[in-house]
Amino acid sequence: MINIFQPSLGQEELEALAEVFESNWLGHGPRTRAFEAEFADHIGVPAGNVLFLNNATAGLFLATELLGLGPGDDVVLPSVSFVSAANAIAATGARPVFCDIDPRTLNPTAADIESVLTPRTKAVVVLHYGGHPGEIRGIAELCRGRGIPLIEDAACAVASRAEGKACGTFGDLAVWSFDAMKTLVTGDGGMLYVRDDTLMTMARRLAYHGMGQASGFSSARVSARWWELDVQGFGQRIIGNDITATLGSVQLRKLPRFIDARRRTAERYDELLADIEGVALPPGVPEGHISSHYFYWIQVDRRIRDQVAADLLDAGIYTTFRYPPLHKVPAYKASAELHATDVASEVTLLLPLHQGLSDQDVQQVADELRKSVGNRRRSGGG
Repeated sequence: MINIFQPSLGQEELEALAEVFESNWLGHGPRTRAFEAEFADHIGVPAGNVLFLNNATAGLFLATELLGLGPGDDVVLPSVSFVSAANAIAATGARPVFCDIDPRTLNPTAADIESVLTPRTKAVVVLHYGGHPGEIRGIAELCRGRGIPLIEDAACAVASRAEGKACGTFGDLAVWSFDAMKTLVTGDGGMLYVRDDTLMTMARRLAYHGMGQASGFSSARVSARWWELDVQGFGQRIIGNDITATLGSVQLRKLPRFIDARRRTAERYDELLADIEGVALPPGVPEGHISSHYFYWIQVDRRIRDQVAADLLDAGIYTTFRYPPLHKVPAYKASAELHATDVASEVTLLLPLHQGLSDQDVQQVADELRKSVGNRRRSGGG
């Protein structure tokens, strides 16, 4: 099976893990702090403003808590988002307000977001679809001008940049995902960025039971009774650990070549698929923007999209669509009418894209797609 996502792990990761085991310190410790510093340098922010967590979803939940969201508040986000973002909002009692997207980029524009702002809007959450930055600068300026905090869900955008600035650093808070399907993987894990130092201090407390100290051992030389608790809030335990962090450090060093391989695969798809009638390729990245190339998506007639996916699966090629529109999920009780989102969700299909794809894999995907689309169109489907 040619998978749509696949991690790249090897001997270097095994050797790094062996060092962790030999140290006999597996929890939150020096390797976690090293990974935080390395990632902070990668995105160009102070090391003290990032926090390695056990997953990115926990980071989104923590972000909504830091902003004090609750009943009576509205939070705007694109309907084409992962369910974790809407869950994090709804769990506070706030109302997810879904906005439309550009049907080709599947990213919201600043105008899409502005059109659904209300006097009750207390935050905006934006996703960088497939690693494409989108109109992030304009969205950040809109939010800043309205005094509305911006949360960037940068799960797809680990190496994305706009005008020299890393995605995730335009807003007030951001999360990155390092789960098993991402470009940089730690198995499970995520990074949280908080621009405001006071909120960052609160984030560290809330990520570890609301406690002011990470462990009694670290306080043993500065407190006469280091075992006593300093709890100033009701937090959880969502911090990362040295096992997953050491994987992150190795993967971060490999990230430039991962991104280069994904870029070359996307360019090869562009060449191989350009002349297939009835297939629209993803729009190019604007000048000054850098994509992480997390998704490669095509768009075909809605009457054949699902049939094409089935044909490719029969040929040993797994495809999918991400992300199913959240405004249609009953749990959120949304009444939005989002035409572009509805259209895009019916015609878009993600093709395999990861750094482990061979030239032969890419050629096979292109050949099978060409055959399927041609057959389905000739049979009257589109």
